[in-house]
Amino acid sequence: MNYSFEYIDIILLAMIAGFIFLRLRGILGKRTGFEGKAPGQFQDILKKVEKPQPKKDNNIFDINAQNEFLKGAKIAYETIITDFSDNDNKIIASKPLLNKEIFDQFNKALKERSDRGHFAEITFIGINSAKIKEHKKIGNILNVTVDFIAEIITCIKDKDKKLISGDPEKIKKIYDTWVFSRDTTSVNPNWKLVNILT
Repeated sequence: MNYSFEYIDIILLAMIAGFIFLRLRGILGKRTGFEGKAPGQFQDILKKVEKPQPKKDNNIFDINAQNEFLKGAKIAYETIITDFSDNDNKIIASKPLLNKEIFDQFNKALKERSDRGHFAEITFIGINSAKIKEHKKIGNILNVTVDFIAEIITCIKDKDKKLISGDPEKIKKIYDTWVFSRDTTSVNPNWKLVNILT
């Protein structure tokens, strides 16, 4: 009699365990090794991990690189023109954009202007065009020559605000050809103005 009760207990426990197992499987699901598609945001992350990004080659100056360069060249042009032509007679904002020779030339011209007691006033209207005239690589150095056409209002006044040259009311069109340069092996992406041809 006692043995039959033990068998019934074992069968009941097995049935309860089976029931619990089936309920858990129904709730949690069955692991198959393939869990379906990952959510969209994870798919994007996986794509970035799986596809190594191509290393940027600083030696390539293709049409995309030229367009990026011209965007920066326009900003540099406006920064340098306004910095040189403002009334403090100092090169401040554009100093990192100039090589030593051009910086020294600008400083000399500004010192002479300051010694005469003259100051510049400028309103930069905008750049009409900026076109790459040529680009050439000498060793690791890439030089790019750019033709600029811009419009400004500028004049020179003395310390008493008397007009010396220019016209504070007239828009003047200016034509410049500048040469920018950078070392393609350098981690510094910045270009420097190295020559002014006109």
